[in-house]
Amino acid sequence: MSLIPLRTKLVIRQAVKSFGSSAVGALTVGMLKTTRYFDPIKTADLFARITQRIGPRLREHRIARDNLTAAFPEKSPEEIETILAGVWDNVGRLGAEFAHLDKIWDYDEAHPERSRIELPARTYELFHQLRLDGKPALIFASHLANWEMPALAAVAHGLDTAILYRKPNIAAADRIIREMRQDKMGTLVPAGRGAPIKLAEALKSGQHVAMLVDQYLTGGVEVTFFGRKTRANPMLARLLRQVECPVHGVRIVRLPGHRFRAEVSEAVEPVRDAGGQIDVQGTTQAITSVVEGWIREHPEQWLWLHRRWR
Repeated sequence: MSLIPLRTKLVIRQAVKSFGSSAVGALTVGMLKTTRYFDPIKTADLFARITQRIGPRLREHRIARDNLTAAFPEKSPEEIETILAGVWDNVGRLGAEFAHLDKIWDYDEAHPERSRIELPARTYELFHQLRLDGKPALIFASHLANWEMPALAAVAHGLDTAILYRKPNIAAADRIIREMRQDKMGTLVPAGRGAPIKLAEALKSGQHVAMLVDQYLTGGVEVTFFGRKTRANPMLARLLRQVECPVHGVRIVRLPGHRFRAEVSEAVEPVRDAGGQIDVQGTTQAITSVVEGWIREHPEQWLWLHRRWR
């Protein structure tokens, strides 16, 4: 029988957990700050090599392999492993790029040839339509390539945007990440109970509301994703019920030579029920189908490391 009272054990465990979180937070902050002093392209190459070496040893690698095998039953094990290598490459590059958020979006409309960013002509047209039409809009994105960049683009080119984001569990990391994002990403709305109200208010005031929509949500609405049933966050469709406005998707595609292509989709038409109201499940499915199409084009650039099907 233990001589240490249960309450004392709990206190010790909580203290260790708190210390561990503080240590990880301090390490995260230190790495972000230190990385900023190094060349962003060379650092991205280095981080990509590191994650490609370490990633296959992690449990997330097995999760990603299971996800990919389920999503692409027609692909051989060798093809799946090639995609997985690309996933870890992308994760490493994203980590390095995050430390340089204030510099990574360098698109100059007057001299686009000097930028690492490519904008198709239709994307350029749609973006300025969103910026100048005087209407709010709902913007969705997914965990493809560098998924922080659409928010950077919005602020850099004058699109008034409120962005839903998930706070890190570690307070110290959350503080520095908010500081890095705040000046470059418009209004940040932390996910939580109050988020839908704040986002609805932003739409009613004429802002554009953006969010990532591609992760599993317990209690979400049922959708089909790569031929399998899963659950998705219906928040965008529910906001559309309150404030009808255009809905567009935005994605970043990682290109060779440390370049990116940014794309804005055509407006996604909402699904309506027999009474003409926005059908939340149907509209969420329509958005999920757009995201699936993006991923099928570049599966190595999506974050397969979380359990998308439960």
